[in-house]
Amino acid sequence: MALAGYTLSNGVRPLLGIAGSWPMLLALRSLDRVGKGLRSAPRDALVADATPPEIRGLAFGFHRALDNAGAVGGSLIAAAVLAWSGMPLSHVILWSAVPGVMGVLLIAFGIGEKPRPATSAPAVQISSLPWATLALPLRRYLLVLMLFTFARASETFIVLRGHELGMSVVELLLLWAAMNLAKALTATRGGVLADKIGKEPLILFGWAAFGVTFMLLGWVAHSGWLWAVAILYGFTTGFAEGPERALISDFADAETRGTAFGWYHLMTGLSAIPAGLAFGVIWQLQSAEWAFRYAGALAMTAALLMHFWAWPAHSRGKA
Repeated sequence: MALAGYTLSNGVRPLLGIAGSWPMLLALRSLDRVGKGLRSAPRDALVADATPPEIRGLAFGFHRALDNAGAVGGSLIAAAVLAWSGMPLSHVILWSAVPGVMGVLLIAFGIGEKPRPATSAPAVQISSLPWATLALPLRRYLLVLMLFTFARASETFIVLRGHELGMSVVELLLLWAAMNLAKALTATRGGVLADKIGKEPLILFGWAAFGVTFMLLGWVAHSGWLWAVAILYGFTTGFAEGPERALISDFADAETRGTAFGWYHLMTGLSAIPAGLAFGVIWQLQSAEWAFRYAGALAMTAALLMHFWAWPAHSRGKA
């Protein structure tokens, strides 16, 4: 499933470079997201299956660090090619097929999944995990996470804000690289801390930091401040990326772990479209400043609900 998802996404994403209209762009982007939906839960389940419980925070933090490091490398290479080669942006996007193919080949030939023990029960019974059967702490966490996802509109809005402030394409790529480098530097450390002191403190810190930095983005008026706040955003929110996913593995055993991660990605995926629409509508009808402040306020609300509503249920369940 992970291989199928990565193959689909990496097959259509380079074609964005030759999209000649917004309907074609929408179709390609939608196929890319289908691939993400196919791969995300199985990939996270593979990470959890391959990792002892006591270092799952580290494992997911390291995974997020490498993911962000890839964004850094891709952005810097694209910026260098655009600045020094004269190659048009559409050709640079087409060349992204090369690392995409390398990644697919690595999954196909470099990952060995442990075979599942034979069972006489139908597969559908093993993977079935209706909402009503989810543990109460998991349901509360997913609902709060859904609210937080309403705040976590696409980070490309930060890039769009830079475009509004007059930054060039190369500078925007460098900004994107710097922001992801900041997240990469703290993601692994956040996972290590989650294994030592618990996942909730790191999640709360990351969500609250998201709220504060998005509030600050609402007051940014020139590119220099945008650089500073975007990098601060990356450094602080990176701590929560690993623990946020590692917590899911605490709620499920090996037989239902993939489905639990499926619920996680379903809830975040369902929230992503209305989150982006709401952010964009506020930006269009009011201003970018108010859009960022709205997202920051929602993130702070989600952090409070996590601490006072979702996490107490988890603590009682462990007791």
